[in-house]
Amino acid sequence: MVEAKDQFDSNLRNAIKKRRHVAVIPVGSIEQHGPHLPISTDSDIVTEIAKLVSKKANFLLLPTIHYGVSFEHAPFFNLSIKKSTLSKLLIDLCLSLASNGINTIFILNGHHGNQKALQNITKKISKLSKRKTKAFVFSYWHFMKRPFDHAGFVETSLMLTTSNKVKMNLALKGITTEGMTQKEKLRISKLASKSFPSVTKTGVWGDPRKASAKEGKKILLEIVRNLEKKCQTCLTGTSPNLHQ
Repeated sequence: MVEAKDQFDSNLRNAIKKRRHVAVIPVGSIEQHGPHLPISTDSDIVTEIAKLVSKKANFLLLPTIHYGVSFEHAPFFNLSIKKSTLSKLLIDLCLSLASNGINTIFILNGHHGNQKALQNITKKISKLSKRKTKAFVFSYWHFMKRPFDHAGFVETSLMLTTSNKVKMNLALKGITTEGMTQKEKLRISKLASKSFPSVTKTGVWGDPRKASAKEGKKILLEIVRNLEKKCQTCLTGTSPNLHQ
């Protein structure tokens, strides 16, 4: 792995000339994650996953974009940018990478609210680069078996194994969808995408109280293993699916 922020200009340019580099851009968010997790949770988790995948595959790791689309969490704390802003920022970064000789990029998403901003980004980058640059967009939770949550068991476990910022004594149960019909789950999900506090006063989706670093490590290794395999598949050109 080469961590871009630590490199010197001449060394990095020479390295890019010698062999083809693949870049990874992690994208997170700054938003509430209940009373027990820091507002940097999404960014912290996606940064760690991106770092581990980059180490395994020897990718060029770029600095994490810490701001995402989190307006749905208001009036809980969030620092949000518009979908168009995030999309434009990533397109500009990918085209800038291409101008520096890096034409394959993995964008790794760590926040559910960013997904719409990322939907058509691969096509736009391909068109603007005249098909010379390939960008692949993945959301990390599609590479684990457990259902995704927000400050629940999964995110809290992942934070326990990657961070010392968790305050488990403050952990509270949030909304859970166990026992709900598929129709009810869909209704709640749509409502949460517009106003998260309207479905959970604690700011939590799931139950973090039994989360553990041990479980977090299992989930983390599963995600990294599956994601690294998917990246290698994309690089060999055998997978037409650019967005999970």
